[in-house]
Amino acid sequence: MRIEMKYSRPAKDAGCPQDGAPGRPDGDILVLGAGVVGVATAYALARRGYSVILVDREEGPGRGTSFANGAQLSYAYTDALAQPALLRKLPAMVLGLDPAFRFRMGVDPGFLRWSLAFLRNCTDARFSANTLAALRIGLESRLALHALQERHSLDFGHAMPGKMHLYRDPAAFARAAEVVSLKGDAGIEQHLLSPAEAMGIEPALANAGPLAGVLWTPADEVGDPHLFCRAMLELLRGSYGVRAEFGFSASHLREDGDAVHVSDPSGQVISARAAVICLGAGAPHFLARFGIRAPVRPMKGYSFTAPVGPRAPSVSLTDASRKIVFCRLGDQMRVAGLAELGNWSTGVDANRLNALVDSARAAMPDAADYDAAGTGWAGLRPMTPNSLPIIARARANLYLNIGHGMLGWTFAMGSAERTAALIETGLRPSLS
Repeated sequence: MRIEMKYSRPAKDAGCPQDGAPGRPDGDILVLGAGVVGVATAYALARRGYSVILVDREEGPGRGTSFANGAQLSYAYTDALAQPALLRKLPAMVLGLDPAFRFRMGVDPGFLRWSLAFLRNCTDARFSANTLAALRIGLESRLALHALQERHSLDFGHAMPGKMHLYRDPAAFARAAEVVSLKGDAGIEQHLLSPAEAMGIEPALANAGPLAGVLWTPADEVGDPHLFCRAMLELLRGSYGVRAEFGFSASHLREDGDAVHVSDPSGQVISARAAVICLGAGAPHFLARFGIRAPVRPMKGYSFTAPVGPRAPSVSLTDASRKIVFCRLGDQMRVAGLAELGNWSTGVDANRLNALVDSARAAMPDAADYDAAGTGWAGLRPMTPNSLPIIARARANLYLNIGHGMLGWTFAMGSAERTAALIETGLRPSLS
């Protein structure tokens, strides 16, 4: 599905101060946002010879949605959220009867446009097309990450334990089998297992309760996204000469014929020949000030990280019915879940966190030391109606790499390569 970008006249005060940065740009490309998508994009561009400036409002990289997400690199599990099966569940979700999923209804035109576009994607044909399109990005990401690791040694808790989807509903397991067939034509190795077969691979499932079946993907991976951002920043600075500016809250943007000028509230200006927006769920609000409408809505999720329990799984797990992820990172277990569409707050609601802890304990009682779950974390997944990231040239010198949804960590390297390739078609090779 092609995402159509809408344009309107920017507000009169949307541009940078007119006396800002009239001379030579500070670099070739300015990357706004230093989460996994931003650092991957900076790397893809710097590796191609562009001089890159990486900017973030936080005091370090990976402090937003990349900080403590589910940590799974689910290259083979790219199923679009919009699908016919979800339509049947929507009434219960809207009424708040689904403990894992909540709607925060909005009456603004953006929410209504997003919702209608989402509903249009809830067909078999669009689900298949969107899932396969996402799968291609996932596979490109895996290749790009492995190529990065061949060039550079990075420590971010990377491992290849494989992934299991646990199905407790026979009908849901039957639908999973249909998607396995769809992906099998693309060369993806996945196996449908009986509970006994799955326990032979992951003995911890003996304590997981009744299962209808298990989907096993041997090649899926895990890694700590925050550690990845930190390791990438060190690499970018040390090996590629990338300039990083933290504590820079971009508030104004002005384009002229040869450059983009971005300023913060203090009036500091950074200029580059082009800019890439990698601001996740913050992108729509930022872009709207400059007349660009992006179909991205937040889906809030929660996580906690606790010491592994006495029977912690080594394999990465997703409980499909409870919508919970279990991801082992060394001697810690990352547990993530819940979904609140339209919630813009990143605050941790203690009741929601407790609900996640209780649900995880019910699913896998001995996977983690749940009493040591702590205060938890919450982040905003930037969702598009078709579950595909928006990689686009919005204006002559302005590019977008946004809307990665629940798979930002999985898609980061692949979408970065696509963005860099797009920029190469629009800019001459670096002149710096």
